Amino acid sequence: MSFAEKLTGLLSRPNQPDPAGLNDAPWYMKYGGRLLGIVGAFFAILFGLYNALSIVFLSVTCLLSGIIQMLVGFIVMALEAPFCFICIDYVNQIAEKADARPLWNRAALYCCLAIPPIILCPGLGSIFGCGLIFGTGVIYGMMALGKKASASEMRQTAVNSGLAGNTPTTNDRASIVNNAQPFSFTGAVGTDSNV
Repeated sequence: MSFAEKLTGLLSRPNQPDPAGLNDAPWYMKYGGRLLGIVGAFFAILFGLYNALSIVFLSVTCLLSGIIQMLVGFIVMALEAPFCFICIDYVNQIAEKADARPLWNRAALYCCLAIPPIILCPGLGSIFGCGLIFGTGVIYGMMALGKKASASEMRQTAVNSGLAGNTPTTNDRASIVNNAQPFSFTGAVGTDSNV
């Protein structure tokens, strides 16, 4: 078994139904998102510890940011790689419930969890650690949007909706807004001193 097969075996869950529609996403998005989540969680834990050690400089906000960043890293690691927490029984159950949810839920969760540590302590450790988790959320958000239609399908939809631009119009009032008022110029009112 090659290294790539071992890695894909660890990143995917065999015999798992796909209620969230993850099979529609390209393989590089599925595995890339999961791998970025694992790497981002590792660096979030590492840099969260670095931020928490800033208590030496009496920075309470960076201490709080470091603690939150480590918790975010553990949450993302538990959802993306439950095999890392094999000794805790309920982590796999939580990861399965998270996999059953739509992908936009995971994207919103990751993006929202990554923001508070950066706001509390805007240092390089917070930005890099939580930025990778935010990037994972962005990838899951892109997978939630789905595949783009083919060019012929998009062209046919545009023709059917009348937005193709094939029918030129001579109406001066033709615009996106149907109730647009015509433009007019009126001079300044009350500038005459004799009035």
